[in-house]
Amino acid sequence: MQLIQETPDLSAYLAAGEAIDHHHPLVRETAARLAAGAADSYDYARAAFEFVRDAIPHSQDSGDLRVTWRASDVLEQGTGICYAKAHALAALLRAEDIPTALCYQNLGVVHGLVAVRFDGAWHRQDPRGNKPGVDARFSLDGERLAFVPDAASGEADCPVLYAAPHPVVLNALEAAPDRPYLWRTLPTAL
Repeated sequence: MQLIQETPDLSAYLAAGEAIDHHHPLVRETAARLAAGAADSYDYARAAFEFVRDAIPHSQDSGDLRVTWRASDVLEQGTGICYAKAHALAALLRAEDIPTALCYQNLGVVHGLVAVRFDGAWHRQDPRGNKPGVDARFSLDGERLAFVPDAASGEADCPVLYAAPHPVVLNALEAAPDRPYLWRTLPTAL
């Protein structure tokens, strides 16, 4: 699949916003801590991915009822669903000047991922969090995502790389008072 930038302006994939608030002190502190142990930007990107994947539980897996959507809130509260975890990873990567896009899969409901730009190419990553049957890994040599869409069931990858969270996703997150409500209102299409 060929990934398509929503905008040709690469600086859009470094920008801060309400959900990807990489200028927030907690995001900056977390990024600095992770960067201190990294040899280079590749190593940092892997460390940031593994931190979000492993240290911030997916709220469905952990049973946490809270809904987070802003990157700083995800880091502060230590919980989030796929979209929120993607926002946190995008913020951490952008904090260290690594162009990062938000991207999605339709798996019956919309699933959130990120794509990082290295060596002139985009590489999708899924910080959702591993569990039995899910083994997502950071990779620049072929995708190691949590899920592979089943085309026979109508599932598909969305090729568009968004600079900001898709409004449908952000609206669902912002409107949800808790995860059970969010589960009933998850977007099924973009």
